[in-house]
Amino acid sequence: MIVPVITVHADSIRITDDRGQVVLLERPARRVVALYGAFNEILYGMNLGDRIVARTKADRVPPQICELPCIGTHMRPNVERIVGMQPDLVLQMGGRSAALQSVQALERFGIPVAVFHVSDFVQLFAMINKIGDLTGAGKEAKALVAQMRRRLEAVRQRLPKNGSPQVFFEVRSGNLLAAGQKSIVNDIILHAGGKNCVTLHSRLVRLSEEELLRLAPEVYLSQQGPMNPVPVDVRSSSRFASLPAVQAGQVFQVDEQMFSRPGPRNVDAVERLAGILYPDLFPEFYERNQAMELK
Repeated sequence: MIVPVITVHADSIRITDDRGQVVLLERPARRVVALYGAFNEILYGMNLGDRIVARTKADRVPPQICELPCIGTHMRPNVERIVGMQPDLVLQMGGRSAALQSVQALERFGIPVAVFHVSDFVQLFAMINKIGDLTGAGKEAKALVAQMRRRLEAVRQRLPKNGSPQVFFEVRSGNLLAAGQKSIVNDIILHAGGKNCVTLHSRLVRLSEEELLRLAPEVYLSQQGPMNPVPVDVRSSSRFASLPAVQAGQVFQVDEQMFSRPGPRNVDAVERLAGILYPDLFPEFYERNQAMELK
């Protein structure tokens, strides 16, 4: 195997990604391929959308991303096509071993790849700042993080001091899958003044119907998106009629990419969930949620 030789310049950029790997660039990245849609939203949030040169099959936000050439999926990108685009940086979200196979292949071609793992807002903000470093847009990254922090703080200040509704977040209806404690969804629930009733320290948790009944959530959120294309209304089965969320009419459908994809719109998710949990305290967010409620 031929090992690429990297010449280190005085103005080179060096970060350590969430694998513990050093990512070294000779200069700020100008041609970026994101293998996970959240990175595109972050780059657009820093006004760097013109540096994105490709998209994955699932990318739809922002709408103009659809005009870019497709390089496959998040888990199975076309390595040869990516190499042909001559990117000076590839971004990937870790968490599953299959996602790292393409990373290793790209690195063998000498393409710098930064891999991140995000399960809360602290890690999300750190990732945004590192992307800012890699693109020479540290100031823009800090501004984006500051804006997100201000909005989260504005929600926090209006939350009640006592009481946290028990929230269940359905990731997938068939073979019921829920968001666990190590998911960004868990931190969204906490920042919105709720409590995730799934207490296992995993990102995703598989549950039986009996376990869901035992959890007895007061609010039931069902995401709609690539992982859960056609959510099954939990109220459609008499078996779940005893759930507090069903009895109280607190069953909602939410945007998967807003809630489960780590990125700037996670703050929108916090605001919308605060409107669900505390409609009297957040009437402006509650109004947005009317279309989200499952009829």
